[in-house]
Amino acid sequence: MTDNSVLQRFQRAVGTPAAADTAAEAVEDYGAFGWLRGIRDRAIFLELRKKDGNIRAVGYAWLQELDFDPSIGITLHLPTGKIRILGRNLNAENRLNIRLFQGITCQRVPFLQEADEVALMQAPETQTVVERIEW
Repeated sequence: MTDNSVLQRFQRAVGTPAAADTAAEAVEDYGAFGWLRGIRDRAIFLELRKKDGNIRAVGYAWLQELDFDPSIGITLHLPTGKIRILGRNLNAENRLNIRLFQGITCQRVPFLQEADEVALMQAPETQTVVERIEW
């Protein structure tokens, strides 16, 4: 075993910046949402990020039902109420087999991000955009 691989294992174990970099690389950022790259990776929480800086994290274990209606958006049903995700192309294919709604059902989406005005205007019509998150 090389000294470099031992060092990398140690850094991952103790949580040094190298481990943080590895964790960040495990998430692919599509702007409106993140996608876990590892085939077996699953998110424990779904982080909902509003454009004003407010964030709410919802445990995937608490999701009772998910609804997708293209005219309304995505609705997350929780014991404490509903969370609505409004936007466009919320179940469109962003890349081969990568769809937001599908990713939520499989716990592959660690975060959703509301788009600010600039991002809304610059996003191509075919791109997934989260315009508003209501809780």
